[in-house]
Amino acid sequence: MLRTRDIPEAVEHARTEQATDEWKQRYATRSGVEGTIHQTAAVTGIRRSRYIGLPKTRLAHVFTATALNLIRLDAWWSGKSTDQRSTSHLARLDLAA
Repeated sequence: MLRTRDIPEAVEHARTEQATDEWKQRYATRSGVEGTIHQTAAVTGIRRSRYIGLPKTRLAHVFTATALNLIRLDAWWSGKSTDQRSTSHLARLDLAA
């Protein structure tokens, strides 16, 4: 399959842009926000609001943010990490041995 030149040139342009300090600073902000969103979805299970109407949905978001802040404070005070990395089946077998 022959590809047009547009795709490799676009990939090369994106890679050179990602090497700049400005892009890395923007990505650092974005990755922090994405991490918070992931933690909220993983810990609280909130993907969709169970309420109809903006006032109730807003209240649910406020409660979720409060719960996440309390979880983070507890982890900080106790010195635990909130990072929950999964262990592969092979690593579990190695730990069992």
